[in-house]
Amino acid sequence: MSTIECKHITKRYRGVNSLDNLSFSIKPNTITGLIGRNGAGKTTLLKTIAGFYQPTSGEVEVFSKNPFNNLQVSSNLLFIDDNMLFPPGLTLREILESAASFYPNWDANLANRLFTYFQLKPKQHHHHLSKGMKSTFNMIIGLSSRCPVTIFDEPTTGMDAAVRKDFYKALLKDYIDHPRTILFSSHLLNEIDSFLEDVLLIKKGQLVLHLPVTELKEYAVGLRGKKSVIVEFTKHLEVLHEEEFGTDYVFTVVKSERSTWQEAKKCGVEVFPIATDDLCMYLTAEFKGGINDVFNRD
Repeated sequence: MSTIECKHITKRYRGVNSLDNLSFSIKPNTITGLIGRNGAGKTTLLKTIAGFYQPTSGEVEVFSKNPFNNLQVSSNLLFIDDNMLFPPGLTLREILESAASFYPNWDANLANRLFTYFQLKPKQHHHHLSKGMKSTFNMIIGLSSRCPVTIFDEPTTGMDAAVRKDFYKALLKDYIDHPRTILFSSHLLNEIDSFLEDVLLIKKGQLVLHLPVTELKEYAVGLRGKKSVIVEFTKHLEVLHEEEFGTDYVFTVVKSERSTWQEAKKCGVEVFPIATDDLCMYLTAEFKGGINDVFNRD
């Protein structure tokens, strides 16, 4: 049984589809990365799942219920992003102390330990924090609440690299001890693919792929060699990206098949693994040559 089920959902704004006939399901107790370029519809999708938006058409179910204006769903779901607002009169310490009344699974000890570790000041107010410190405090709320469904929408905005790494470690450690369904939207797939179980990739509101990270890492390979050899070798393969170097040298990314590596090497073609973030960039690009197509004068 799925925790989250989206069936042919479309969300239309002023004549434009932000989500376009999107269908997928999320299994219980998994960490899924939602990946896509700016404007792909990631935040719209997450807010629709969280019950903030109602789809123009299609069905969304969380715990087998429509999440829109549903108190039962909202009491078991938490949405974390960089626009979170808290009562301006409360200090950070007071916000943490009051959180227990909102989240049944709230772990005050974890919250306090994280609060101390990241050197937040008890008497500070949320709206006075820097962007990075706001994200850090929001992250503490997201982890300590232990909601059955926790959604992180670009949660590391403003964080420096060291804090991001600590956040990822904290999330994974707490998830192992207290499994729940986590959706994690980020542009930094290369940083988070180590703890993701599944990846959901969207482009212009449409599903590109939804598969385990282990499969994503083997989804494609890079080929480099003489242009004439590469063209002949790839004529029956699905080409995802291609670049030319000089007059007769080509780098091509193709959808991997079990025999691709061995056959390519026999033809004198170099074979390379493709990083997951590069692969997602290629899969969501408008042009197979990427930015190089801008400078192609042919």
